[in-house]
Amino acid sequence: MARRAADGRSATTVRAARRPELRLPPLTPFGQAGLEPDGDYDALEFAETDLSGGDGAGARFMDCALTGCALDEASLPRARLLDTVLTGVRGVGTDLAEATLRDVELRDARLGGTQLHGAVLERVLIRGGKIDYLNLRRSRLKDVVFEGCVLVEPDFGGARLERVAFVDCALKEADLSAATLVDVDLRGAAPLELARGVDRLSGAVISPAQLLDLAPVLAAELGVRVLADG
Repeated sequence: MARRAADGRSATTVRAARRPELRLPPLTPFGQAGLEPDGDYDALEFAETDLSGGDGAGARFMDCALTGCALDEASLPRARLLDTVLTGVRGVGTDLAEATLRDVELRDARLGGTQLHGAVLERVLIRGGKIDYLNLRRSRLKDVVFEGCVLVEPDFGGARLERVAFVDCALKEADLSAATLVDVDLRGAAPLELARGVDRLSGAVISPAQLLDLAPVLAAELGVRVLADG
């Protein structure tokens, strides 16, 4: 008989993340020169729009599509992205600190140094593309799927991850320091590389092959010396 977890579920199962289900309404082309702080953007299409350096602090995006947009140094702290699709966006240093992303799809992004510390992500799909140095410190992720993407040195320090899955995804030198993991499925991460926080893997599911790959890191964390005979 399978061992039961504290909440009555089988310890051999992991709850799957719920994916966003988006149906965008007819969209109106975005016709303004740039973003505005606390701006309200409903059912708009941002196509190949250069939002670099724009100030959209506290802005709300509802039922929007951003396609091929440049987001270099865009300032969007505390922004709310709801029922929105971002496709092929690119940029370095995008500031989304303390933002809220709910029912969002991020497809084929090319981003570097994106700031999402203190953010809340719920029902978010990040599919394809590459994101370098993603800062998710002290953020909350619930029902988030990373699929077919490359994450280089993502920082989950102090974050809470619940029902988060990595599917056909490269996770390189991730930082899980002080993170809390609940029903996190890492089996689809290849490679799975942890720079810090291997002690925080309780609440995650990994494959037997990944366990072997992580053995040196786990041994070091436990203070176990591994020596050849002789």
